[in-house]
Amino acid sequence: MQSEKIIEINNLRISFLRQKQWFEVVKGISFCVNKGEIVGLVGESGSGKSVSSLSIMGLLPEKYSKINGGNILFYDKENKKTIDIASLDEKHHQLYRGKRIAMIFQEPMTALNPVQKCGNQVLEIVCIHNNNLTKKQAKNRVLGLFKEVLLPDIERIYDSYPHELSGGQKQRVMIAMAISCNPDLLIADEPTTALDVTVQKTILDLLKSLQEKYGIGILFITHDLGVIKQIADRVIVLYRGEIVEQGEVNEVFFHPKKSYTKGLIASRPPINERPKHLLTVSDFLNNDSPYCELVSSEKRKENHQHLYSQEPLLNVKDLIVEYVVEKNLFGKIIKKVVAVNKVSFDVYRGETLGLVGESGCGKTTIGRSILQLIEASSGQIEFEGTMLNEINGQRLRHIRKKIQIIFQDPYSSLNPRLPIGQAIQEPMQVHNLYNSNKERKEKVLELLEKVGLEKSHYNRYPHEFSGGQRQRIGIARSLALNPEIIICDESVSALDVSVQAQVLNLINDLKRDFGFTCIFISHDLSVVKYMSDRMIVMQSGNIVEYGEADSIYSNPQTAYTKRLISAIPQ
Repeated sequence: MQSEKIIEINNLRISFLRQKQWFEVVKGISFCVNKGEIVGLVGESGSGKSVSSLSIMGLLPEKYSKINGGNILFYDKENKKTIDIASLDEKHHQLYRGKRIAMIFQEPMTALNPVQKCGNQVLEIVCIHNNNLTKKQAKNRVLGLFKEVLLPDIERIYDSYPHELSGGQKQRVMIAMAISCNPDLLIADEPTTALDVTVQKTILDLLKSLQEKYGIGILFITHDLGVIKQIADRVIVLYRGEIVEQGEVNEVFFHPKKSYTKGLIASRPPINERPKHLLTVSDFLNNDSPYCELVSSEKRKENHQHLYSQEPLLNVKDLIVEYVVEKNLFGKIIKKVVAVNKVSFDVYRGETLGLVGESGCGKTTIGRSILQLIEASSGQIEFEGTMLNEINGQRLRHIRKKIQIIFQDPYSSLNPRLPIGQAIQEPMQVHNLYNSNKERKEKVLELLEKVGLEKSHYNRYPHEFSGGQRQRIGIARSLALNPEIIICDESVSALDVSVQAQVLNLINDLKRDFGFTCIFISHDLSVVKYMSDRMIVMQSGNIVEYGEADSIYSNPQTAYTKRLISAIPQ
């Protein structure tokens, strides 16, 4: 029996205008999505996958882009005709966009209107495409959708603004909006990027159940082949605007033919072994079967005996951090929430201590409390004999020179008006390091090369770099003061798996070269396990497991840790 096609892309070519020249970014790709099928579109940032999906939606920027070849055929069964979407004007696009072809965007916080309640935003879509409904019927339809996407307390969610919801809840609102008009095709553009692995799994399960229930076709876009393996029937691999491989998901995943596909699969940290370096896409492009040296359990045990024979470098004892969530008219505190609850641990010189858990578990709060960016309610944070939560002013500034942080989003943590060379040099000037600006600049140029950038990048601005390059700039900035401890706060969570592997390798190499200690914070247990000597698993502000990373993974003691492990894309 022949599959019923929903959409067919034939030899699609898309160009973008840059510096008064047109550059082709999608180079003649062809594929289709059938009814009741999930097709994965996978590739690194810049491969053309999101651009292709925006062309289907008719959302490419008019002035700076054009479809200069091919067609996008939508099979309109309702009206018994075939439409070339690529040739439609904006007015006719609106007849299909949202109603027949819907999209879940990558970042729900920016896709949702921050000043409009979530219920009203979905209500608007329902009313536009179903003008025969009364307002009460439309609201009941929205509440029904919220229930269907498994949102809790649907009346509260309806009257909530986006910032009042968690990342997973915002994504569910986006899914409810996308399925509100029973579309034939649903495009999911990186819908789980930067989400906790447990939340990611629930979103994937939800999309799968909706696809089975309504028989819709889904085009699922991601950079992670592990995620595609969990949800897709077929997979298409894009590289620099071209399809390099496609086929049934198990065939591509277990028997990849192209070096690029092999590299994407190998970039995720392996679960059951510990390579000295993660393999990257470039390793496979240079050598179809690159060598991967493994760290033996005996060597790891020997390293740990050396690490833990020392006195701790940092000691955290009975740390409690509370946030005020409500005050009365007179400023009196009515309600507090405990973000970190009596947490205690040590950090030894030269080790990498992993902090892992879902969003809201308190791991980032601990990192910022160590830096005194957040004030602790009680407890002790001792660094080299100094109680950090008992000092301020010049003494605290001096200590902060020794403890640095790499933030989750390097773009928002860099000044967009400051060239990256000056951004790296700035902390050196603040702490009066080196004798002159000339010496400082030489040090910056040296650091740029250390993190895999070029000296010529010194005068460029943050917007001129990719996400992975910006993260390297953040790493260089944290190294500028020769710190003893670096806190990596979700520093690879939003990166492509291939770029993530490069950054993880870089952190390990620099740790060996510079001799710093690392506190590695992430929601991804596979990444934390790979990076860490010891690991702390957190839930709702409490430590639920604490010990050697491999031991926790191979023999988890709590149901929560088991759930984190089971959610890792295998």
